[in-house]
Amino acid sequence: MARRSCCATSCYTTKTKSNPFNSFLCAFICFISLSPLISEAGLYTASDQIIILSPENVDSVLFNSTAALLVEFYATWCGHCVAFSPTWKSLARDIKEWKPAVDLAAIDCANESNRKVCTNFGITGFPSLKFFPAYSSSESRGLELRGFPRDVRGLRHYIIDKLEMHNEAWPPACPPLETASEAEIDSFFQTNNVKLLALVFESKDSYVGREVTLDLLPYENIAVRRVLDTETSLVSRFGVTDFPSCYLYNSSRHISRLKVLNEARTFYSYALQRLPGVERTGKPQIPITDLIKNSTLQEWRSFNKTRVYMSDLESALHYSLRVELSGHISISGNDLTALKKYINVLAKYFPGRPSVKSALKTVDSWLQQQKGTEIKYSDFRDVLDNTVQTSDAVLPEGVQWVGCQGSQSHYRGYPCAFWTLFHVLTVQAKEMGIPDPQEVLQAMRGYVSSFFGCRPCATHFESMAQESMDHVTSLSAAVLWLWSRHNRVNNRLAGDLSEDPHFPKIQWPSPELCPSCHGLKKTGEHHWDQEKVLTFLRNDFSSAHILMDYLQDETQALIHQRNRLTAARMEKEARREEPAMEEQTGEPYPAGLERMGVAGADKANYQAPWEKPQRPQSQRKPKIVGMKLQEPQENIVDLDLFVNQHYKAKALRAAAMSGVVRQRSLKKEEDVEDLQFEGGWRVKRDLGSQEENLGAGVGIEPYPRPHSKRWMSLLSVGFSRLDVSLCVLLYLLSTMCLLAMYLYFKLRLKLRRAKLSLP
Repeated sequence: MARRSCCATSCYTTKTKSNPFNSFLCAFICFISLSPLISEAGLYTASDQIIILSPENVDSVLFNSTAALLVEFYATWCGHCVAFSPTWKSLARDIKEWKPAVDLAAIDCANESNRKVCTNFGITGFPSLKFFPAYSSSESRGLELRGFPRDVRGLRHYIIDKLEMHNEAWPPACPPLETASEAEIDSFFQTNNVKLLALVFESKDSYVGREVTLDLLPYENIAVRRVLDTETSLVSRFGVTDFPSCYLYNSSRHISRLKVLNEARTFYSYALQRLPGVERTGKPQIPITDLIKNSTLQEWRSFNKTRVYMSDLESALHYSLRVELSGHISISGNDLTALKKYINVLAKYFPGRPSVKSALKTVDSWLQQQKGTEIKYSDFRDVLDNTVQTSDAVLPEGVQWVGCQGSQSHYRGYPCAFWTLFHVLTVQAKEMGIPDPQEVLQAMRGYVSSFFGCRPCATHFESMAQESMDHVTSLSAAVLWLWSRHNRVNNRLAGDLSEDPHFPKIQWPSPELCPSCHGLKKTGEHHWDQEKVLTFLRNDFSSAHILMDYLQDETQALIHQRNRLTAARMEKEARREEPAMEEQTGEPYPAGLERMGVAGADKANYQAPWEKPQRPQSQRKPKIVGMKLQEPQENIVDLDLFVNQHYKAKALRAAAMSGVVRQRSLKKEEDVEDLQFEGGWRVKRDLGSQEENLGAGVGIEPYPRPHSKRWMSLLSVGFSRLDVSLCVLLYLLSTMCLLAMYLYFKLRLKLRRAKLSLP
């Protein structure tokens, strides 16, 4: 587009300052220079929901098709074609639900490879429209539409007229469009396997009934029929007073009027598609309670559909920064620029908790200080995870979707939260009154282009950005641009395999959420009141409207992050010392343990402090009857035990490297901590300078346990000293009790014998 604008400006300047021949020459040069661009890409892409025709697929698409097709023949250099393309795209979105019966296609006749196809169909001018009925033969050249309307409504009506005039086989997916009689309605449920019949009462020249019929084409358990106002018996029977109006009729002969905001096609279709029992074909709705009962959902969190949840926003940040970015070992060039803009926008406008905002600002400050053209993701991740070391700043780990949770794990989640995140950011930027209206949108564009995992999604978003993002000139326009493009994506993905049947993709906000956002033109067409939509968006995505339910406590997040970093640092230090020991001893690390008396089964069971604790086989079943060993708790990090094992491992490695067990004199009792190991060794460690002692060589000396206490050690397996003391005390008390009873019964027996010996 930039190249074309430059060329046009050059020609305009030449025309005003030179002769007509130079103007013609300039225009010719421009056309030649644009030819590669024209042949490379036309006015439409697959994301526009339009079939792109070519010599390879034209026969299979147009001929013997079960659906009718309306085809546009255009040329990319044609100004009228360019002006008409937005209407053609809008028509494709408008009649998306009609696809089983009728579809739209387009072919670029300016592309030399397509020229023969256009010639065969007799195309001499652009744009040209041709209608191909269902099951058209290969000899068919289509029905040309001359003087066709240039608006969506007129083209939609033209398609319906052509469908009703089908002389050949009727499209099998297309429902009947003719008016219904009273006799047909009375016998309808005997001849049709549906639960509900919707009757649209209207005048003869109205298209509402037929449009709603086609809108409900991909839905099950409902049928739509058109009834004219001239059917007086039905009008009287249903009590119809307004035209158009819609009434529901079921097999029990129950009649009710469909309540809608406005009596128009869009409102009828929306309301009917969301009636209980009405389902999109191939998308059955299993009740959430059944999903929970069948364990399809790990945990269902009740939520308010009209609110935004901070848990979704923080989860989106975690997935974006710790999962999605981790696929890039290094980040450079345009990707690095995109990352800097993304983090900068988050640091300035994310309305999060203080700890999260501090973490984002720390990362942003570090990124801005990087003057090189490349960074490693590992360095970025270290900065993100180590913010907790310098201040109370942390981005909680893990995802916990609430408002963006899906009925199954592969539905919604991150894409939903990512859209929500940028809606919130555009609204926050609007409230803060920043000078650059495109700042947030360009940051989103850069991130999606460089890092978003769904590459087709990134391509579609980029095409929307190229189309109109440069036209955004105000903060309000930025908020509305993102909203309208989100609705366009919803329209494209409605009915797709990725759509959650419990959360269908609709044009948002719905009439229930924002009645004032929806209006009608004089022609009866739906239109958005953008002022009301903007007000709704500013309220819905404001910081005051965000709920903090289901969030991890900030203090717990800080403690967890610090513990994790401490464990990781100790593991790194231990692994760094392992090669040094092997280099000096000349033998693998486990072999060095033999010098410390750790051999055989003990060596096999020896465990480094960085390894996951495992319960030895000997502890799985107690050898002493009546004694039950405590089961180790899983998923709990015991830092005291970890540190103890860490220093023990360091001591063992130090002794293995030196080969000599050194004795050290005792220090003051308050400055010394004894680490007693099960192998019979004692390490004296100065609490005032732990790392210095360990670095210079830890003093290790034999520490044999006294012979008098060995039996106590044997009996105290699995018990603390307090437990053993209590057992001994209870034993003594029970012994004294038994002795007292013995003496009592013995004395009593003597007294009885004495009585018996008396005369």
